[in-house]
Amino acid sequence: MKLMRCVFAAVTLALAAVPALAETDVKFALDWKFEGPSAPYFLALDKGYYKQEGLNVTIDSGPGSVAGIARVAAGTYPIGFFDINSLMKFRDQNPDKKVMAVLMVYDEPPFSIVTLKKTGISKPKDLEGKILGAPAPDGAFAQWKAFVKENGIDAEKVKAENVGFPVREPMLADGKVDAITGFSFSSYFNLRQKGVPADDIAVMLMSKYGLVLYGNAIMVNPDFAKAHPDVVKGFVKATVKGLIDTAKDPKAAIQSVMKRNETADEAIELARLEMALRDNIVTDWVKANGIGDVDPARLAKSIDQVAVTYDFKVKPTAADVFTGEYLPPAADRKM
Repeated sequence: MKLMRCVFAAVTLALAAVPALAETDVKFALDWKFEGPSAPYFLALDKGYYKQEGLNVTIDSGPGSVAGIARVAAGTYPIGFFDINSLMKFRDQNPDKKVMAVLMVYDEPPFSIVTLKKTGISKPKDLEGKILGAPAPDGAFAQWKAFVKENGIDAEKVKAENVGFPVREPMLADGKVDAITGFSFSSYFNLRQKGVPADDIAVMLMSKYGLVLYGNAIMVNPDFAKAHPDVVKGFVKATVKGLIDTAKDPKAAIQSVMKRNETADEAIELARLEMALRDNIVTDWVKANGIGDVDPARLAKSIDQVAVTYDFKVKPTAADVFTGEYLPPAADRKM
């Protein structure tokens, strides 16, 4: 017995002398502010899902769903959350920077035309003769030409004005423009915060009017992915868990956002999250196939639609911009 105690004590001392395995630091860039739709990542952080994969993840806000891609390409942030359609254009303009999408989050993008009932705009053709406020770097406005083509709009009859992100919704509320482009869950709730009644706001999701595009995805720096494939797999696995948990209990998940944005309105951020889950994340396709993957045929068709808005030097294939090699098995991605 005494011998066993001595052995046990020796083992205990030996284990205590072994340093804990170091976690890999990962900087992750969001597309925008700490708002409702960012809940899955903060929830995964709070529940220790990233830590379970040996990752010490830092999450930062971003400059928009388009501009942030350059951060991933430069390696400033090895992993980010940005628009896959803009990634297609970025890679075409920077063929040596082969950033890849590895986890599709917005199976249907929040690209939308947002207007007020008093303008009389109830369908795409009604935009003719109206003023459209659209920030030049806006991910939704980037799809304008394809939206015009799919809905038979005479673009010459629509006056598109380049407006800044901060003044976009105020200009619509003040009647200085008749409609705006933007992410549905951003523009809608920004208008609500400006005092515009819910019944006065009309949102036209481009995905309901002919566009088959995908939206924001988790994307990675190619050099980082090559050097650290297990880190990417671990990040994707933990993020999938965060997405599934958020879909199951949005009210609990929103608390992870509120801890980082104490000035936000919890009711609005919860509603913003629930809108994103309903319209963009937990779609019928995702319910059937699980979160994170894409339909290659649909992605290929979406590239054709992007080609309406952008002249590719070399048109990409679906495999050029998205890979499922880092995804967990489909059974682990069911919502």
